[in-house]
Amino acid sequence: MKEQIKWTANRMPKSEDKNLELMSLANVAKARFFHSSFPQYSITPLARLDGMAKYLGLGGLFVKDESFRFGLNAFKVLGGSFAMARYIAKEMGRDVSEMTYDYLTSEAFRREFGQATFFTATDGNHGRGVAWAAHRLGQKAVVHMPKGSSKPRYDNIAKEGAQVTIEEVNYDDCVRMAAAEAAETKHGVVVQDTAWEGYEEIPSWIMQGYGTMAGEAADQLRQMGINRPTHVFVQAGVGSLAGAVVGFFTNLFPNDPPKFVVVEARAADCLYQGALAGDGEPRIVDGDLQTIMAGLACGEPNILSWDILRNHVSAFVSCPDWVSARGMRMLGVPVKGDPTVISGESGAVGMGLLAAIMETDEYKDLRDHLGLDRFSQVLLFSTEGNTDPMKFRKVLWDGEYPTV
Repeated sequence: MKEQIKWTANRMPKSEDKNLELMSLANVAKARFFHSSFPQYSITPLARLDGMAKYLGLGGLFVKDESFRFGLNAFKVLGGSFAMARYIAKEMGRDVSEMTYDYLTSEAFRREFGQATFFTATDGNHGRGVAWAAHRLGQKAVVHMPKGSSKPRYDNIAKEGAQVTIEEVNYDDCVRMAAAEAAETKHGVVVQDTAWEGYEEIPSWIMQGYGTMAGEAADQLRQMGINRPTHVFVQAGVGSLAGAVVGFFTNLFPNDPPKFVVVEARAADCLYQGALAGDGEPRIVDGDLQTIMAGLACGEPNILSWDILRNHVSAFVSCPDWVSARGMRMLGVPVKGDPTVISGESGAVGMGLLAAIMETDEYKDLRDHLGLDRFSQVLLFSTEGNTDPMKFRKVLWDGEYPTV
């Protein structure tokens, strides 16, 4: 018997919403300007799945495909690179608008600033993004990965010239390790997308970096004649991406925001647990956090992001691994006429969930709560491509994590 999807409506008391300003349109515009200065920059595709929308009984379905991002197969580099630029700008007493790729790779910059060492913990995509950006900008990177991390993801980080290790502890402990080492290193700085008391500035910059993806998607929808999505599904590990997406679209449509659905892996559903408790306080999930969705295997929420989510999200959903596997198969083998989206384990869970909600009446209560119907225009984010080839084949070719 397959494990059930669990969900809860958001009944938490509202806060003052002071963190919404982090994702202001002006802040996101700065991030987009910075990213567009890289020679490797191009806007990633927004796949329009008309056939799938019709099959599921929706008005429209759009998937932002981050497998094309900077050749890195995932969106994460947007956050780490912009945080580096903001950190360097602050150290130099300059504005981030001056931190273009050309300047950061110039001899003048090297003489003036020198080198910093950027420490981070990762299950793969974030560390690869930090290592890639450090490599391109002539900086140093040290990356720690939790136990069970895959060899291909390790190799991709090492290839960028970072110092990288796989540790015998979980992700949240790797974060603590990176923070401790950075504190003892001259010009050492932690670049982590999870915020905690006293460590809030860099995570807020990472969230702004993620805003580039949301901003591109909003522009692409308009070009397709969709003024605004009615529903946005976004997956969450620590919740930084979710907070960035929800914050951006709330600022873009302040009078009529889309309905937001936050999607998590069952093994690491800290945001769902917080919403379930309902008092507005974040909750922590610990243990090994074993899930196919390695990028979402984080048990401690980003407190900045949590504040945005508790104020603006309609539903929090906790998904067993089969939901993600089903999403990978549906995107990878699309309805005839739709583009193929190669989506990894952490990228496809929104698709799997949307299908489960729409295909049967098993989750009718959630469908009714969200008001999903034939007029709905739904936006999903496929945050990674095929970043673990063996796992991808096992799911798509061998039917690992079946739906029934």
